[in-house]
Amino acid sequence: MRVGTFVLAAQFPGQGQGEALHRAVRSAEVAEEAGLDAVWLAEHHFVPYGVCPSAVTLAALLLGRTRRIRVGTAVSVLPSAHPVALGEQAALLHLTSGGRFSLGVGRGGPWVDLEVFGSGLRAYEEGFPESLDLLLRWLSEPRVSSLGERFTFREVPVVPRPDELLSDGPAGPEVIVACTSPKSVKLAAERGLPMLLGMHCGDEEKAEMVALWRSHALASGVAPEAVAAAPHVSAGVAQIEDHRARAAETLLKAMPGWLKQGLDAHVTVDGRHRAMRDPVLYTELLCGLHPVGTPRQAADRIAATSQKTGITRFAFLVEGSGDLAATEENVRRLGAEVLPLLG
Repeated sequence: MRVGTFVLAAQFPGQGQGEALHRAVRSAEVAEEAGLDAVWLAEHHFVPYGVCPSAVTLAALLLGRTRRIRVGTAVSVLPSAHPVALGEQAALLHLTSGGRFSLGVGRGGPWVDLEVFGSGLRAYEEGFPESLDLLLRWLSEPRVSSLGERFTFREVPVVPRPDELLSDGPAGPEVIVACTSPKSVKLAAERGLPMLLGMHCGDEEKAEMVALWRSHALASGVAPEAVAAAPHVSAGVAQIEDHRARAAETLLKAMPGWLKQGLDAHVTVDGRHRAMRDPVLYTELLCGLHPVGTPRQAADRIAATSQKTGITRFAFLVEGSGDLAATEENVRRLGAEVLPLLG
């Protein structure tokens, strides 16, 4: 069982953006001290829901400040980035960190980001497969050219080559795909890429998505042993306290204000209707789905999810209190009191 943190750099009401980023960095440093497996970094633009606009840049900082823990993006928004530029950055971080970097990618949403970065709505609605395949080619071939609908360029050499890691380790950075629909599950499965499953999903829904992934992967010729060992990641929320009611109360006091402020700030690129969740009901849902409570209750909840879904990697939002000291304590308790119960 591998347990890590999911860092959004959330800006809670009354806080500054620098404060949110400082808490994000400290929570990652404490995660390594606490013996956790990984830190996964979210990326958002123009909203206080998360004030990190470049997960790969923050990953570079954290890889430099740590020595053991894996650092990954969850996710880099591919429609807003050039896949070659992102591939170059991923290869650089993979090589310089000794293979500790994971590249999570996703479609993002139909937000105004597409207008600001000039990629357009079509990149979100139709262009994700082309971008993903170009990225994968960049991370696996010595020279790459492209004749796609979005990207057309002559053959160029891949520099630096991600397979030139000096120490023992993988030939290239792990690539993982955020999946929220059967279409994205199929896309990831056909390429043999593991999934990042969101914190809004319960165990049954995640189990169904894993089963669907396996079916598509086998049908696409992915080796059965690779299908069985696919390292999917389950995202969630963790709040560890001496009583479950107190842990839930901590989140219910802080998270709804952050969620309302953050989600309300999203602007669609084409004026389409946005159906946003009720912040209080959503927080209550998360408290029910994930390890919120005592160390024993948290360990049992993680184990139950793993048993139901087959997933053994977890990324937990630990900053739900909105407070730096409380976040650090939460991470330390996750490492010191929950991990030993998981074996």
